[in-house]
Amino acid sequence: MVNDPIGDMLAQIKNASLARKGEILLPFSAMKLSVAAILEREGYVSRVEKTGTDPKAQLRIALRYDNGAPVVTDLKRKSKPGMRVYIGKTAIPAVLGGMGISILSTPLGVMTGSEAKKRGVGGELLCEVW
Repeated sequence: MVNDPIGDMLAQIKNASLARKGEILLPFSAMKLSVAAILEREGYVSRVEKTGTDPKAQLRIALRYDNGAPVVTDLKRKSKPGMRVYIGKTAIPAVLGGMGISILSTPLGVMTGSEAKKRGVGGELLCEVW
């Protein structure tokens, strides 16, 4: 049993990218789908889809490469089950000077750090991607 499903998803994306895999399959959850949809929208993965039916549904993530190099350079889990990290709207970090994104879970849903700044909300800092 996995205690940190988001952290596990990020680790699998990173490891599969380094191994030059085409896609990965993960157990489905709505939170994983929200994070993966942001990664797709921001161009870090090429496709995200739910396959199968509940309770055995899976999340299929197709990884993206640019001239053979993975688009995802690194992913860092910030808020963990043992130590949650909450930030206000003024403390949202710029990842690598704007070259990466931060993903937050806010009262308005899961969104990128730039979206949260525009909407004026803070929340739990899930991860940083570049």
